[in-house]
Amino acid sequence: MRRLLWPAVVLVLLLALNIFFTPSFFSVQVRDGHLYGSLIDILRFGAPLILVSIGMTLVIATGGIDLSVGSVVAISGALACLQISEDAGLPMAVAAALGLCLVLGAWNGFLVAAVGIQPIIATLILMVAGRGLAQLITDGQIITINDPAYKVIGGGYWLTVPFGILVVIAVLGITAFLTRRLALGMLIESVGGNAEASRLAGIRARGIVIMVYASAALCAGVAGLMISSNVSSADGNNAGLWIELDAILAVVIGGTSLAGGRFSLSGTVLGALIIQTLTTTIYSIGVPPETTLLFKALVVTAVCLIQSPSFRAKAFRRRGRSAPTQPSPEERVLAGRGGTA
Repeated sequence: MRRLLWPAVVLVLLLALNIFFTPSFFSVQVRDGHLYGSLIDILRFGAPLILVSIGMTLVIATGGIDLSVGSVVAISGALACLQISEDAGLPMAVAAALGLCLVLGAWNGFLVAAVGIQPIIATLILMVAGRGLAQLITDGQIITINDPAYKVIGGGYWLTVPFGILVVIAVLGITAFLTRRLALGMLIESVGGNAEASRLAGIRARGIVIMVYASAALCAGVAGLMISSNVSSADGNNAGLWIELDAILAVVIGGTSLAGGRFSLSGTVLGALIIQTLTTTIYSIGVPPETTLLFKALVVTAVCLIQSPSFRAKAFRRRGRSAPTQPSPEERVLAGRGGTA
């Protein structure tokens, strides 16, 4: 719980800051049976980032990294929109998109676990090639569709709540159950902590690594469906652009070490919400568009420094340390005689 303290504090401060610029920031209303408000918008627009961050958390927990999730987001949306534009039907379009994402994620895991390529290089290959594949699927154009059923995934509502939020809750619940209620989470942490020791203990590390990369790609695929559904179009060039960097930041802010080992799903969700709230805050306070990325980088850097125990120990010295005691007259006499009585 202590690891979640500073991310929670930062999130509360960012939310509170918006009150000075938008007095009705915390207002949540029900209009036409739908929930509306700035807080709902943060959750709705942050849903794709939360999904990608959940998958990234499992990958980083094994000591890896996945730079290809942004390209997988673009591929998923592009293939789904292409299938719908060709009257393939919503179930077929979603199944084809997510199936391809699973194959791509498993390929990343195979390159890392079986071939032995470093994760950053293996996923960088798909990051570059995947963006080209997405543009190949869309033929270099923006595919526009008009399917009310597909629109529900990213822009619809169910029981007054945005459907994307419900998808995030379902994915987070399933992931938490598999990793915290079953032994899967312990196996992932053991592989990330010491892959060789886990192998000697009888854990099939290769299978675990392939599985987490496939899971990350699947989460990115669902996020791609959300993003393309929300705008009713697929842009192979810009969809999911740099979302992998935001996901890595969310995982780090949430307290998961890039070295692998122990991970925190709740911390990752907090980190993703911090990034999305920061984006909303930037627009609320009127930061010039040309300085938005710089402002965001400065705030994220400050958050990471505040969260670091070693930085806090150096920057904020504890005042409870006792002052050095002065030697007594007898001790000074003894010291002058060379320490002998």
